[in-house]
Amino acid sequence: MEAFFYVIPSIVIAVVVLGAVKVVGRSRQMHRAWNSGVTAEAKCLQAYTTTSGGGGDTSVTTTLHHIYEFTTREGRLVRFEEEDGPAMTVIGDIVTVHYEPEHPERATARPPARGKLLAGTGFLLVFLGVLAAFAVAFMIGAHSAFSAGDDFAP
Repeated sequence: MEAFFYVIPSIVIAVVVLGAVKVVGRSRQMHRAWNSGVTAEAKCLQAYTTTSGGGGDTSVTTTLHHIYEFTTREGRLVRFEEEDGPAMTVIGDIVTVHYEPEHPERATARPPARGKLLAGTGFLLVFLGVLAAFAVAFMIGAHSAFSAGDDFAP
């Protein structure tokens, strides 16, 4: 029974760490694309939404996806998908994309907004840090209770 009070918070901490790595990685990827100074005109080939969540008592989240295609300066045709782009972009629209010449498949159609990116990344990292802190505090509390001989049984 004691393992439950250590395993579950450990899983939460592992998920938080993976989430933080993903958030920071995507932020760095967008920052590098914007800073590269390399742009191209891309065509929106497809726009669709996906939903997650069960409905009823749980919330449903809708994510907008766009699929873009552009040609690099070297003549390479690149197609990429981006989530949570502008809702006003529809199939056939021409947009400016930013990309690193070494990794054009990591392009972004989002216009540079460094402050917004920093604020969003910072907010998510603080939120994930709070979750991890609660998990650690829970483990410390459980450890203290077990060390003191407290009984968790009803």
